[in-house]
Amino acid sequence: MTNITNPDQQIGILRETIVALVRDDGPDLSARQLAVLLTVYLSEGPHTVRGLAADLNVSKPAITRALDRLGELDLARRKVDPADRRSVLVQRTPKGTTFLQNLRTVMIEAQKGTADAKLLPPQASGEPALRAV
Repeated sequence: MTNITNPDQQIGILRETIVALVRDDGPDLSARQLAVLLTVYLSEGPHTVRGLAADLNVSKPAITRALDRLGELDLARRKVDPADRRSVLVQRTPKGTTFLQNLRTVMIEAQKGTADAKLLPPQASGEPALRAV
């Protein structure tokens, strides 16, 4: 995979990825739910509600709501920490792993489509222009 550093290309990849996810029959995750999922799967654990809240700089109730939805979809699960029964550990699931693998594939395809796309010249204000549609 080539390294994309142009902000317009990055936005294009994000857009194409989101559009592909919207068109898919898979789960419809909010940005917060996706952030929690990606944090659990892409960073070293163990993960706790408190730790996720600190990592993402959001409240513990916000993490709890996101985990409720991820749990309903079997993308992540909560388990009481056997070492400290007051703490809840967040665990990965096979379905969550499959979701992440599919997300990677969608992003690779989006990158292929965006990397070759024609970009508009920068605006007079110096702000980057978005890709021509």
